[in-house]
Amino acid sequence: MAELILASGQTAPPPPRERPWLLPYNRKLRHLQGITIRNLTLSSAPSRSRGKTIDDEAIPSTLKSPTKALALRESKGLAHSRSSSDLKFKNSSQLGNGSLREPTTPTKAVRPSFGKGLRRRTTMEWANASPLTRQKKLEDITADRMADTFFTLHVEKHDEPVYISEVAEKAMNPNFKFFDLGPCGPGVTRLDKLTIRVWAKSESMTAWQYLMDYTVQLRSLQYIGKSLGTFRHPLPPNCVLFHMTDGIYTSFTDLPTRDGARQEALAPPKQHPDGRVLTSSSYDALMRLSTLDDCIQDALVTRDRIADEIESILAMNRDSIRAVEQVPETEESLRTVQAAVDAEKRRVNFARRRRDELKANIEQRRQKMKAGQEQQAQVDADLSEQRGKCKELKDLIAKVDEDLLGQRRRVCEDLLKLYPIEPVPGKSLAFTIRGLLLPNSEFDDSKDEVTAAALSYVAQVVSQLSPYLSVSLPYPINLHGSASTIEDPLAIGHSTKNNPRIYPLYMKGVVRYRFEYGVFLLNKNIEILSNALGLRPIDIRQTLPNLKYLLYVATAGKGELPARKAGGIKGLLRKDGMSSRKGSMDSTATASSAGTPTAELKRNLDDVGAKRIPAPRANGAPLTAVGSLKQNSTMQTGSKLRPHD
Repeated sequence: MAELILASGQTAPPPPRERPWLLPYNRKLRHLQGITIRNLTLSSAPSRSRGKTIDDEAIPSTLKSPTKALALRESKGLAHSRSSSDLKFKNSSQLGNGSLREPTTPTKAVRPSFGKGLRRRTTMEWANASPLTRQKKLEDITADRMADTFFTLHVEKHDEPVYISEVAEKAMNPNFKFFDLGPCGPGVTRLDKLTIRVWAKSESMTAWQYLMDYTVQLRSLQYIGKSLGTFRHPLPPNCVLFHMTDGIYTSFTDLPTRDGARQEALAPPKQHPDGRVLTSSSYDALMRLSTLDDCIQDALVTRDRIADEIESILAMNRDSIRAVEQVPETEESLRTVQAAVDAEKRRVNFARRRRDELKANIEQRRQKMKAGQEQQAQVDADLSEQRGKCKELKDLIAKVDEDLLGQRRRVCEDLLKLYPIEPVPGKSLAFTIRGLLLPNSEFDDSKDEVTAAALSYVAQVVSQLSPYLSVSLPYPINLHGSASTIEDPLAIGHSTKNNPRIYPLYMKGVVRYRFEYGVFLLNKNIEILSNALGLRPIDIRQTLPNLKYLLYVATAGKGELPARKAGGIKGLLRKDGMSSRKGSMDSTATASSAGTPTAELKRNLDDVGAKRIPAPRANGAPLTAVGSLKQNSTMQTGSKLRPHD
């Protein structure tokens, strides 16, 4: 190590070298923490050294090449070159006399060249090899050097190893985990000699091979330092490094170790900072230490003796101690058994109650099954009779449905006769009802009185159809002749003085958009009645066409129209126009009768078909005939059959 020069010109001493904490004779296995291996080598070193470097000159076959022989003859005295470039002469005529161009510099000779086409082949290995070939050769070399390794530690008087390491895979410098030999006991940790056996296995090997058996004396190891980072000297093949508590140790020689410690390995005498040697401990101090050691050894002997006496006393009273120790265990077992017995008793009681409940339930089910079987037998006995009644009821229902359909056809036919809807000649989709023209939702050029009267007729027809088709109108109609109105139960818009949900079916004296919305609600009622018969109007704004088509479909059917049944609304009225019933007593008397209408009531109901409503005036004023009033009363009564009221 180079010396340092101070500012005064004096040479400073080199820095002190790291020293181990443990003296050679104090190194024991308890201080060993780990082992690593460096420069792993699976093959043995050659027995003799190579005499010279292997080169092209050592191959006899190269001398047979005339180009090689000429190159060697012309380049005598020149150093060997590994160049792979072409070497050419300046003038090809010089090949004959063998003269060469003189070098321009005395330090570097120029290689001769032999004309075009003559090129000295390269002497570099793998020079022309592909990258894949080079990679394969490198992998082969690496596979020969890298291996899986593990080691075992052995000491004297122990047949089995005291420690077996884990396997370090694919490494040339394997590192192993640190370990602690403290659990092995003082018989191992106080020793200073151990044997290391290393096992290895490479890719070319099929089984583990025994690599080395190395017995080492810890006091003969050489100290390297705290870490390998400060160590610069090369390590031999298969070098074993020992990691102690104070640093790393190894052995650089294969010489047998001596039993006695070397004198230079001992710690140097302590010195005072001023250079004088300090005295060691006095005789009295050493005697006190010896006496203290004797006391300690005596205390240890006494402790062992007392422990032996205690063990002998325990051995003599082993049965009693075992009985005393079994008392709590027996009591605990007794409590466990008693708890198990109580739990089992509770389970038995619960099972008994469950059994009784199941028995009662089974008996109840048996009784119900018996009653059900008796009822089933009764039903089976009455099944034939009930089947006949069922067939009769089905026929009766079919006949009633047919009669209902026929009566509906008759009613719709009467409505068509009472309120004839005829097309206007020369106009598409223009119709009149009882001779009054009603536009299709466009009322700019129409007369208010005619439009109001026509809408009142449409409202009357819709109100009459609602009960006969069994359809409740979502928008109720209030029939007042040419002043009829329609109601929207969900309307929340502008309000009138009377009712914000009532919209007029006349244009005179009302807001135009409320009248148009009322016509829209009337058309929606016609659409809902059409849907009840399975019809879908194309345009709901066409009021009379949709109503005409609805009545045309409702009157369609097979066979002749049924005759009007006897009786009618007129039977509920006396001939003098007064009500036939004046109080609850009359109703009671009527209800307590034989349950069939009287002959007079039948005749009155039969005469209702002969009543006809006279034609209205041209200006669309309300009807004034008595029959007309009765008819209006009947329409109003039918129109109120709605869930909204």
